[in-house]
Amino acid sequence: MKKTIWFLLLAVPAFLHAQANPGKSKSRRQQKKRTDSTLEHLQALENAVATQQQQIQQLTNELKQRDEQWAQFQQDYIQAKQTASQAQTKAATAETVSEQANTAVAVLKTDVAKIESSAAHAQSDDKELQKRISGIEGVLSRFRIAGDVRLRSDSIFQNYSGCAACFDRDRVRIRLRLGLEGKLGEDFIGGIYVASGANISGTATLADPTSTNETLATFFERKAIGFDRGYIIYQPQTAKWIKLTGGKFAYDWEHTDLTFDPDLNPEGFTEKLSFDFGNPVVKNFSVEAMQLLFNEVAVRVLNWNGADPIAQATFPVLPCASATSTGCIQNPLTPPVGTPLPPPLTPALRSLAPSNIMTNATFIAGTGASQRRAFVSGFEYADLIWDNTILTPWPRFPWHVTAEYEQNLRARRSVFAPSKQNKGYWFDTNVGVQKQRNDLQFGYNWMRIEQDAVISQFNESELRAPTNVLENRVYVNWLLRGNTTASFNWWLGRTLNRNLQNAALAPGLPRGLSDPWLNRLQFDLIYKF
Repeated sequence: MKKTIWFLLLAVPAFLHAQANPGKSKSRRQQKKRTDSTLEHLQALENAVATQQQQIQQLTNELKQRDEQWAQFQQDYIQAKQTASQAQTKAATAETVSEQANTAVAVLKTDVAKIESSAAHAQSDDKELQKRISGIEGVLSRFRIAGDVRLRSDSIFQNYSGCAACFDRDRVRIRLRLGLEGKLGEDFIGGIYVASGANISGTATLADPTSTNETLATFFERKAIGFDRGYIIYQPQTAKWIKLTGGKFAYDWEHTDLTFDPDLNPEGFTEKLSFDFGNPVVKNFSVEAMQLLFNEVAVRVLNWNGADPIAQATFPVLPCASATSTGCIQNPLTPPVGTPLPPPLTPALRSLAPSNIMTNATFIAGTGASQRRAFVSGFEYADLIWDNTILTPWPRFPWHVTAEYEQNLRARRSVFAPSKQNKGYWFDTNVGVQKQRNDLQFGYNWMRIEQDAVISQFNESELRAPTNVLENRVYVNWLLRGNTTASFNWWLGRTLNRNLQNAALAPGLPRGLSDPWLNRLQFDLIYKF
């Protein structure tokens, strides 16, 4: 292409040169005509040259683009070659890594096999452990822990004009109870409970069956704890109307505090038959028999057989304090010279409000050293209890009424009483329940218990005296939480007949003066769990 261009450029001067030397013989007109023709021809050539130059420029641009594309191709080729080299190197490395990976995979498979084997053993051990845990949970789920803590402020005061020995008594007491009860099988229930003991004259003791209070005194000494209940109950699922109980257990029959203290747990056996009816008048009929240490029970008649050991244990006949004393065991004859005389013993003094002192009529049986204290009366309880709840327009304040009449069928007259002291009366009424938080209950309780209506050792221990007593109680209960109760009890009581044997009287009470009212104020905080 370049050679052709240069040829055209050289041809033009030659042509011009030939035209520039025309013959002189031609006329000027011809010469002008030729000149114009030449100019037109030159113009055409210039136009052709311009067109050629445009084509040359276009081709030059295309060539430049081709050169750039070639350069890019060469660069891409070099880069591709380098990439291929690197890929080859990486492939070699990958092959090495693959071999190492295969080795690692083989090791990993071995480890996995070991782990799977260990997991299988662990799973087996876990199943065994879960089985054991389930077994333990199954056993524990059949049992429940129950108990309570009661903190009490107990104030006692009694006075009369001219009394020199009357005094007020303020003490803080605590009651602790903890138990475990559960199903021993489909038809058996068992339970074990422990409770705090009593503090009598500054000495901790478990001898009082009607009290689990412990006075906070005696220089921070440890408190007495003893077994309070232990029992087994048999009630077959196929015959739920049968219930057999044995051991030391809570009451399972209807009663009031007139005959038995709330803290007393009887011992022995009971057999109960209970039948439910759809009749709106008679909803249940129950028959129960008991064998409790000294007694048998049949259909709400309680007969104590051979109860005299209770009298001797509670108020024993002791050696005489002097040679002229009566109603006591005389000291033995004077021993040989040099041997000291045994110290005379006197009956223990009764505190202002002891826990169930002896107030029944008694006498001393036997002679000499075999003397013992015995009851004047026998004891066979027959009682009637009426218990009813009356609904009111206020659901949280139902009206509850309980009344009881009790008579000792084996009571006898004593030399101190012109008639049998054999009747007991109990009346309690209250408004309110203790179910929801902040529930309030207001109540009044009235009791009149003649001397030999019941055995004085086992009924309510908070009374002025267990028998031969007239007692009033006003109480308020406030349910602070579902398991916490604050309560107030005001006991107001006095001895009925001061002239009866073993009557509880204010200190130094003059003749002819009735026993003054004894006030007892109790503030309790009770936590149950």
